[in-house]
Parts: sequence; structure tokens; C-alpha cells
Amino acid sequence: MLCPVTSCGMRLDDEAMRVAIGLRLGLELCVPHQCHCGAQVAAFGRHAFVCKKAAGRSIRHHALNELVARAFSAAAIPNTKESHGLCRSDWKRPDGLTLVPWQSSRSLVWDVTVVCPLADSYVASAAREARSVAELAATKKEDKYSGLAPDHDLG
Repeated sequence: MLCPVTSCGMRLDDEAMRVAIGLRLGLELCVPHQCHCGAQVAAFGRHAFVCKKAAGRSIRHHALNELVARAFSAAAIPNTKESHGLCRSDWKRPDGLTLVPWQSSRSLVWDVTVVCPLADSYVASAAREARSVAELAATKKEDKYSGLAPDHDLG
């Protein structure tokens, strides 16, 4: 297993490394218990990846969104995060938007999504084909933002 590169800000503490190795080897990581969301947590501890009330979930999402925005900025592509002018009918909006045309005179919008192939709803699909969970998430995202499609490209 390759350890994260500290110089790039990707250092894992001892507990994170223990969990990463345990997940990779399929080991029991915790005592079975009930999560504060009400779900039963098995000894393998995978519920943390799918729990809507997991600590740090929002922080991780914002960190990934910031990483995407910084990558565009580093490539000299002006962008904005969570543009107020791009709302769907339910007032949800994508995570970011390029401020210059990307392709066919349309700006690129992005929405950070992380899926866990270990979630009960994805395990069977993930076991059949490696990329199936990511493709399913991409299809769901395309449907979610289909109303933006004529004016923007979803990346």
C-alpha cells in the first residue's frame, strides 16, 4: 500500500491508516452499535461512508469543491463556486461554474459527488463491474441537472 504524500497535504494519522488498512483487508473495525442516525452499524464500520449525519461529511464535500475550483484557477480558468444564478426549481445549485465558455459557447458547471461502492445499494453492481457505481452516480447527476443542460455543460 502506498502511503499518502505528506508534502502534498495528504498525510493520514495512525487511526486513519488503521481504518484504511482494515477496510482494504475486510477486517472488523468497531464494535457493532446503533448510529445516531438510527441505523445499525456493523463491525466492519462501512456505515460511516453512507450516513447522512456522519461527522465531517460537509467539510469533506467543501474541501473537494475547493480543490476543483483551485485546479481551474491554477489553469487560469476563472470560476465561481455555488453561483446564485444557477438554481434548479427546487433551489439546489451546482457546486461551481466556469466564468468563460468551455465548449460550444457554454460554461462548465460541476457538482462534487463521492459514492461508496461498499454501500448496500451499490455492492451488487460494484461486484459485477468496477466502474458501474461511478457511472450510476454520473447518470443520476445528469438527471439532477438536466434543466441546466441547454445553457451549460455538466462536468
